[in-house]
Amino acid sequence: MRELDQLLERWLQREWRQSPTSQREVFLRLLDTEDDTLWRWFLGHEVPADVEIAALVDRIRTLPP
Repeated sequence: MRELDQLLERWLQREWRQSPTSQREVFLRLLDTEDDTLWRWFLGHEVPADVEIAALVDRIRTLPP
């Protein structure tokens, strides 16, 4: 889904370099998630059970365009 790609690319461009290794690892775990699930998380229809992933999803959602 192109919209998901845009959200994730925005985080990569703005946050990846200065993020600690632990947060990069959470991002890589996030990428292992199926698109349909990611879409529900980013739309706020569901919340990830993993609190680290949930926090990252929230952070990505709130990045300015």
